[in-house]
Amino acid sequence: MTSPSDTRLIVGPFNRVEGDLAVQLDVQDGRVASAQVNATMYRGFEQILQGKAPHDALVYVPRICGICSVSQSVASARALAQLGGIAMPPNGQHATNLILATENLADHLTHFYLFFMPDFTRPVYARHPWHAEAVRRFAPNQGEQVRAATAARQRWLTLMGALGGKWPHTQAIEPGGSTRPIDAAERVRLLAHVREFRAFLERQLFATPLESMIELHTEDMLWDWHAQDPLGGDLRFFLTLVRDLQLEALGPGPGRYLSYGTYAQPGGGFALPGGVWRAGRARLEAADTAAITEDATHAWLADGAGPLHPLLGQTRPEPDKAGGYTWNKAPRLGGEVIETGAIARQLAASHPLVRDAVARHGGTVYTRVLARALELARVVPMMEDWLRALRPTEPFCVPSELPDEGSGMGLTEAARGSLGHWVVTRHGRIANYQIVAPTSWNFSPRDAAGTPGALEQALVGAPVRDGEQTPVAVQHIVRSFDPCMVCTVH
Repeated sequence: MTSPSDTRLIVGPFNRVEGDLAVQLDVQDGRVASAQVNATMYRGFEQILQGKAPHDALVYVPRICGICSVSQSVASARALAQLGGIAMPPNGQHATNLILATENLADHLTHFYLFFMPDFTRPVYARHPWHAEAVRRFAPNQGEQVRAATAARQRWLTLMGALGGKWPHTQAIEPGGSTRPIDAAERVRLLAHVREFRAFLERQLFATPLESMIELHTEDMLWDWHAQDPLGGDLRFFLTLVRDLQLEALGPGPGRYLSYGTYAQPGGGFALPGGVWRAGRARLEAADTAAITEDATHAWLADGAGPLHPLLGQTRPEPDKAGGYTWNKAPRLGGEVIETGAIARQLAASHPLVRDAVARHGGTVYTRVLARALELARVVPMMEDWLRALRPTEPFCVPSELPDEGSGMGLTEAARGSLGHWVVTRHGRIANYQIVAPTSWNFSPRDAAGTPGALEQALVGAPVRDGEQTPVAVQHIVRSFDPCMVCTVH
């Protein structure tokens, strides 16, 4: 028999950019007992690309998304590069990394100031001693720090004009490098832009030098740093909220984290190496991309062939399919549910603070947001190094002839996590093109075994206050994963 406290809620739309997400919650005794995550929109880019010339993918895929279009370009270019056996020159690697990092860091800034922190200005928190300060800093459109971050983001994205010609839907990235060379004078101007962004982070977000932030190696060091000035800088303010609201225990993920590695280096390897981090074993393993499958059991997509590797993947809509509740497939790695994002990157890249925090608390609202902030601190100095490494008199791009027959895989890291493109060509045309986006991993539905996806698991146990129709704790958890639903459904 259903008790009076048992309810079913449909929560959505989420995300202050798109809103193409709904979450069905079954609530028992004031907590979420189970959840189903619904990507409500179908777009069909994987079908659109069939029959096109392979290079045409570089025109189409950036238009999957206006937030992370560069990430789509990078993944596609890498898939075509593998198809054609093409290697970028060092300048091309550095320029591509700079373009990708510019977008990813803009995304981290946007997430913190425009998507995540404004939820703490809600009236539900009015009795907390920090609420008035949260409103002053983070009220949507009006908060002092929201306005400052929006202005900093606008100036930051001017880098894209020099690096890639425009943003979004930058067309400078090719399998053979970047078509937009950077001369010596331009490099000096770009360094000035990066240093201006560094100054904003050091003054407003961290209130400390980036190098000092990176050197916080344990959670004890982090909290000692916080205690020096609990309201000094916006990250310290966030940490104040973590302790008061126990965000370190909210939204635990599956405990398995995937990063493909990002910012490829000319000599091989990545500036942020990848792998699979298993919290229970506290060790890094190589990511076996051959073990990736997509299960469409609960998607409004044909699933007669069962779970398929993306090279064999199918995208055929069945909007009236019984048992379907989303347009998103369920990606799995060796049959396991995976979480991806900045937290996975920092675990794989061995940042000791993130490893310590995750060892203590797991993947939660607190550790996901902390990892994104630390990535800002780590990547800005890398960008300064990449700019210094450019050699303006050397090539930035090489020709990219592609074979009529073959296949390729392109992996990268978008701000929200692991992004993969797989292409198969026949007779000089795309025969199959499949995309597994970060939000496809994190917001996946149940698979054939009935195992919930990462967010569906993380929502279980979230508190629901009496009378809440859009539970604030649920919003914190969803936003800590930072959905990008148009990428999810391509």
